[in-house]
Amino acid sequence: MSELFISETRARLRTLLAIGYALFIAYVSLSPFSGWREQGLNFIDVLHMPLLSTFTPFDAIVNILAYIPFGFLVGLAMRSRFGVVVSILFAVCCGLVLSAGMEYLQMYLPTRTSSNLDVLTNSTGTLVGALLAVSVASWTWFRLGLMRWRSSLFHHGREMDFGLALLALWVFGQINPSLPMLGHVFITEVARQPFVAPLPEPFGWWECAVVMLNLLMLGALLLTLLRVPRRVVSSLLVVLSVVAVVKFIAAAFLLKSWALLLWINGEAMLGILAGMLLLIAVYRRSRVVVIGLGAIVALSYFIAVNFVADGNTPAAAMSIYHWHYGHLLNYNGLAQTIALIFPVLLLFHFWRIRNV
Repeated sequence: MSELFISETRARLRTLLAIGYALFIAYVSLSPFSGWREQGLNFIDVLHMPLLSTFTPFDAIVNILAYIPFGFLVGLAMRSRFGVVVSILFAVCCGLVLSAGMEYLQMYLPTRTSSNLDVLTNSTGTLVGALLAVSVASWTWFRLGLMRWRSSLFHHGREMDFGLALLALWVFGQINPSLPMLGHVFITEVARQPFVAPLPEPFGWWECAVVMLNLLMLGALLLTLLRVPRRVVSSLLVVLSVVAVVKFIAAAFLLKSWALLLWINGEAMLGILAGMLLLIAVYRRSRVVVIGLGAIVALSYFIAVNFVADGNTPAAAMSIYHWHYGHLLNYNGLAQTIALIFPVLLLFHFWRIRNV
């Protein structure tokens, strides 16, 4: 019975992550969700176009890489319940349907181009991900070790699976290198003149407060997930370290050389320190108190980000990138959207676990 419960929990979390990643693909594929109109295209004609008519090596590589995680997550979710062949076939079918659906909808967006090659490369990426999934699932030592680690660290249950998916969403939104550490104001290139020293920018107290609230939201989420509350500080440090490392790697690949470390600023460091101190002061409180305080923090963060603190548009951050592909603008917009919806989803999580 215990193994069945753990297996169902594992499959449920993987399913939630797969659904979340499918929504990410939909956002990137259809952003900015404006200008919809009929363009006189027929989807059957799109599918019968010569494959190489819209081919670029960069797009082909991006399409394959973008769908590998989707195939991996669907393959893992299916492998918890079904055999290897069924898991692979179902994952590939899901990738094919998702890709075809995105290409069909892109026919109504003048800024997008529908392509049969995109369907092929996306499906190829899904297949690669599914093959990786069934290979990993066969590593018994790895699977059992991961199950023990998850069981020893986090609570089980449908509500906790949703919370872990929220944690993954938070991390995904934070690794954008054009955002400060735990911040929401996009970094932009300041105007610089030869032989003139730039004026020092005033300290952003609202940005510092947003960073503190962001860290407290993450801490409150972890306190509801962890079996041992005193591990919250070490868990936070691990999560922040992962975000910092990935952020640095992304900045090294995507940003101009002078902008490599702009995501580390005084506002972020002070906000993280203040948030850590406040979290240490409340982590021993009862679960009811933690949920109540977490709800207040999430609501305060939502108000501060959307109605109080100033921020730059996702397009303004493009000046610090040395790549100028549209995918980056969509990713910046996605990071902004996550900052908008995360506190709302966190409030929903707190409401679900209020009686658990």
